[in-house]
Amino acid sequence: MALWDRIKESASTMQTQLVAKKNDLKSGAFRDASMAMCALVAAADGTVDPSERQRVAQLIATNEVLQNFPAEELRRRFEENLNRLTADFDFGKVSVMQEIAKAKKKPAEARAVVQIGIVIGGANGDFDKDEQAVVREACYALDLPPHEFDL
Repeated sequence: MALWDRIKESASTMQTQLVAKKNDLKSGAFRDASMAMCALVAAADGTVDPSERQRVAQLIATNEVLQNFPAEELRRRFEENLNRLTADFDFGKVSVMQEIAKAKKKPAEARAVVQIGIVIGGANGDFDKDEQAVVREACYALDLPPHEFDL
C-alpha cells in the first residue's frame, strides 16, 4: 500500500474512532487540548500560510466530534494558540503543550486529542515529518506511548 493511501486510511480510521466516542468528548479540557493540537499541527513547520490556516479552520468547523462545542469558541481558541506559535514558535509551543496536557487526566480524551492531531495532519494527504514530530511530543505531554499511534 502506498504511503499516501496509508495516511488517508489512518486519518479515516482515527476519525471513525473519534465519532464513536463523540458523546464522551464534551469537557473543556478536551476542547482546549484539541484546539491547541490543531494549532500545533498547523504550525508544525514553523510557519502558517493563510491557506493552511483556512484549511484547518474548515476542518475544525466540519469535524463531527468538535460539533459538541460552539464553532466561534473553537475558532477563537484555535486562533489564540496559532498566534502564540507564530509570534514565537518555541515559546508558544510551551504554552500550547500545557493546553494539550490538560487532557491527560482522562485517557480517552488524551487519545482523542492525539487522534485529532493525526486527522488534521493527514487531511491534506501528507502527514509530514514535522507534523508527526509535534504529535509525538504531544503524546509525551499526555503520557501516551507514541507507538500506540504508529508515531
